[in-house]
Amino acid sequence: MTPISRSGSGRGSIATLICGALAAGGLVAAGVATLEPGAASASSHREAPLISGQPQYDNTDVYAFVSPDKPDSTTIVANWIPFEEPGGGPNFYQFAEDAQYDLHIDNNGDGQGDLLYRFTFKTHVKNKKSFLYNTGVVESLDDPDLNVTQTYDIDLFRLKYGKVEYKTKVADDIPVAPSNVGKASMPNYEKLRDQAVYKLPGDATAFAGQADDPFFADLRVFDLLYGGNLSEVGNDTLKGYNVNSIALQVPTEMIAESSHQPIVGIWSTTQRKNAQGYYSQVSRLGNPLVNEVVNPLKDKDKFNASSPWDDAQFLKNVTNPELPKLIEAIYKIPAPKEPRNDLVDVFLKGVKGLNQPPHVRPAEELRLNTSIKPTDSPKRLGVLDGDNAGFPNGRRLTDDVIDASLQVVEGELVGSKNDLGDAVDKNDKDFEKSFPYVALPTEGSRGPLAKGTSGGNDVRNQLGDALSPAGSSGSDNMTLIAASAGAGAGGIALIGAALMWWRRTRERAY
Repeated sequence: MTPISRSGSGRGSIATLICGALAAGGLVAAGVATLEPGAASASSHREAPLISGQPQYDNTDVYAFVSPDKPDSTTIVANWIPFEEPGGGPNFYQFAEDAQYDLHIDNNGDGQGDLLYRFTFKTHVKNKKSFLYNTGVVESLDDPDLNVTQTYDIDLFRLKYGKVEYKTKVADDIPVAPSNVGKASMPNYEKLRDQAVYKLPGDATAFAGQADDPFFADLRVFDLLYGGNLSEVGNDTLKGYNVNSIALQVPTEMIAESSHQPIVGIWSTTQRKNAQGYYSQVSRLGNPLVNEVVNPLKDKDKFNASSPWDDAQFLKNVTNPELPKLIEAIYKIPAPKEPRNDLVDVFLKGVKGLNQPPHVRPAEELRLNTSIKPTDSPKRLGVLDGDNAGFPNGRRLTDDVIDASLQVVEGELVGSKNDLGDAVDKNDKDFEKSFPYVALPTEGSRGPLAKGTSGGNDVRNQLGDALSPAGSSGSDNMTLIAASAGAGAGGIALIGAALMWWRRTRERAY
């Protein structure tokens, strides 16, 4: 496959976006140069009816790439729990104990997993009489003030034709990086993150814990396609939200079939224990956006419970997609001719000559050619911009899958050149240069400080300091104390009145 080479430099203004759309299909002035594929609820955030009510089991994104600082290894990152509000305590975000979080690897292209890494979690509470997640400043993962902790085990299954050949315990009781409660509780969260990076046998590495959501997109498409006049475009609406991440880095030779067949297919699933004690699959994710914008509502829950081996049942959703027809009906951009075999290549088989394995069975997997070395200057549009180390050859954290997917859906690979996108071209936080690569999570103490305080103030642990903001005047202190005393007196009066009412009700006959 010869990549389509173009600059990919930022479509930084609405004018540029509109011009790109006009060139693509004669769009009228009120057009939609910034259409996001299918009004997706982020990449896979709340993408199907059933899983939208089960956030602990909801897989949001999967990434797979040759490790940029360790090119003889492959890194897989899978995220769960969409839209984690950083300040969402006192019950912060945990992996479910009744779930199996699985990373699947198909190394021969037959649509069945050959390797399965399973992560299972346990929750530990030091002081069940406290309502607090942490009871003081947390300086390490084994700090006694970290009241609620989690650990996880990793099991490796080797499979053949869908049957387990043998199972290996890879690790036991690895600590999970906690939710980032805030600067006062966790003044050095990066240290906690580093302690949660765990070396495994065989030169592999694992991580589980909270991270910034690496997916970037403008989701205001729901408001009549960005306000109906492009007034709501170019804002990363996932900015400031976190996810729970599982990351695994393994030597490539451990997962590839051979040096002659280096292409692997990767996806993740979540299985939840039911009332009978059996596990059933409730979430599945490989390529981004497939279950959001390719599968109709009637198939979304079915897709989440299915396996790639059975994806022939969804083929018509790919060859005759709904999205281009909707764009044509509303915005007069001609839909490419069907059947859309170009989409079959991207989403079900891999691109021939790039990441399509020999004798491939069409199946929805994130396919990665592990023999293609990482580049020092990744381009956000990946293969569309001549960067074969990027999406849809695997998926890096920096890949702009919204823009790339929309351009492909609108016919970029079949001659319908276009420059569509959502004007959000990168994550709001920089990614790390080494494993696990995801950015640190936003802390729960974000936002403006109290009046009269500064960011350099230490945690105040005396009653006098707690009664007033630092820097307030003595008269302010007296006002606050007087108000507190008045509130206390009012409380006593309320209690007295309640006692009198209770005595009266005791005398009633009903």
